[in-house]
Amino acid sequence: MKNKFDFQPKLVSALRNYSKEKFMTDLMAGIIVGIVALPLAIAFGIASGVSPEKGLITAIIGGFIVSLLGGCNVQIGGPTGAFIVIVYGIIQNFGIEGLAIATVIAGIILVLMGVLKLGTVIKFIPYPIVVGFTSGIAITIFTTQMKDLFGLTMDKVPADFISKWIAYFEAFDTVTPWAFVIGITSILIIALSPKLTKKIPGSLIAIIVMTIIVYIMRNQLGITGIETIGDRFTINASLPAPAPITFNMETINLLLPSAFTIAILGAIESLLSATVADGVTGDKHNSNTELIAQGAANIIVPIFGGIPVTGAIARTMTNINNGGRTPVAGIIHAIILLLILLFLGPLTKHIPMACLAGVLIIVSYNMSEWRTFRSLMKNPKSDVSVLLVTFFLTVIFDLTIAIEIGLLIAMLFFMRRVAETTHVSVTTDEIDLSDEGEIHHDEEVLSLPKGVEVYEIDGPFFFGVANKFDGVMKGMGDKPKIRIIRMRKVSFIDSTGLHNLESLFRLSEAEHIQMILSGVNEHVHRVLTKSGFDKKIGAENICSNINEAVAKAKAAVQA
Repeated sequence: MKNKFDFQPKLVSALRNYSKEKFMTDLMAGIIVGIVALPLAIAFGIASGVSPEKGLITAIIGGFIVSLLGGCNVQIGGPTGAFIVIVYGIIQNFGIEGLAIATVIAGIILVLMGVLKLGTVIKFIPYPIVVGFTSGIAITIFTTQMKDLFGLTMDKVPADFISKWIAYFEAFDTVTPWAFVIGITSILIIALSPKLTKKIPGSLIAIIVMTIIVYIMRNQLGITGIETIGDRFTINASLPAPAPITFNMETINLLLPSAFTIAILGAIESLLSATVADGVTGDKHNSNTELIAQGAANIIVPIFGGIPVTGAIARTMTNINNGGRTPVAGIIHAIILLLILLFLGPLTKHIPMACLAGVLIIVSYNMSEWRTFRSLMKNPKSDVSVLLVTFFLTVIFDLTIAIEIGLLIAMLFFMRRVAETTHVSVTTDEIDLSDEGEIHHDEEVLSLPKGVEVYEIDGPFFFGVANKFDGVMKGMGDKPKIRIIRMRKVSFIDSTGLHNLESLFRLSEAEHIQMILSGVNEHVHRVLTKSGFDKKIGAENICSNINEAVAKAKAAVQA
């Protein structure tokens, strides 16, 4: 039996029948995923505008909580490329403290979404929006790495897309050739390494090889100008103590839009990752539990200085491909990263920034989904509009605006489509009963007496259709004695549709025209009863089928 909040961590059920064999496969998968996550956590942390160990802390604490409380057996949580743009923007505008507040608020939103069982609703966000902002983020990540890839000497990199490229071209005479060679070599190693081995991630190979080469170049050959992590950051190889986060209404109001973006993006990415994992493992994740776990991770991680956490598709797939089948693998991955931070953390200062730029350029290429983007361009114009608007807003402005406007446009197109599927027709002579779904009778044609009109609403009766119904009513010339509103195909009615019905009833009453409803389904009937409309029109004037409604109309006309 499901509990009230639909919170059922997969770890609980996984441990019931746990065995040594399962632990060994989880152990191997966890070790490999931990190694894969290392360079990505460092790169995502730096690209987001924080120190490298903050990326590792996010992967350690966030990954542990997601596996401990999550609703997916194989989900791996941590920092991802999708958040680089939004996190960098928040830090630029509100500082590290602002990021912590926004992340905690996002965590609370995610928990509420899970408690309110909105996990399945998130999956209905239109695909063009997802592809649009994912491709936009990829372009933005690529753009942010140009300074380190070319080793440009710049005081400050502008925040917006266009200004960045202008600044890059202006500073192009400061290119460091060795940095560019290291960056390009790193990209080639990552791209070609799968042909040699699929067990060790190419990003890790590139970082180890290029770090050794750069160390020799700097210390043995005296080559300068190649920037490393240690030149830019001081590495603290320990878990930080929790620090309090101060909230006030002013900062909450300022950061709420950014927090909403983090929450929506985190929910989409996590549930998309879990859905992809289900397709491979044959398992079934619990969306609401997963959202609560993601929310808990995002509430706790900022207390330790971390950045937003979400489910990571690439690391989750690595986990699956290496035998991970329970949340224990995710917990082990977090422990491996913790050991690396504590014992090998100081060595990360030797990693060249150009190499990390190469890692992130490969990440941006994989995120770009350019083949999917190209195929979506062949879809209907409404989908293409949503795709392009979301993409360009993400690139030129920011992700918050892109998601909000993209969702708004998608909803407007959706409402227009639903409105187009709802039709209103008028009958004044006879009704064909040959394809009726309400009730079956021997006669195939139902004749209407003079003075009776039947208005049929075919589809949902909501605010997008109310004006259409109004237009049909006003277009009628002669006033009938009785109006039958046929609602057998009305699946739901909203407050605007209800208001429309009430207005029609008042108008009909003023003109001494009787109004009868026919074929009202149970859900719509409940809405009419709750609003008190059934008392206004009279319960006897709400008929179960058209035969009953026409019979009542005949009796009224003849009276």
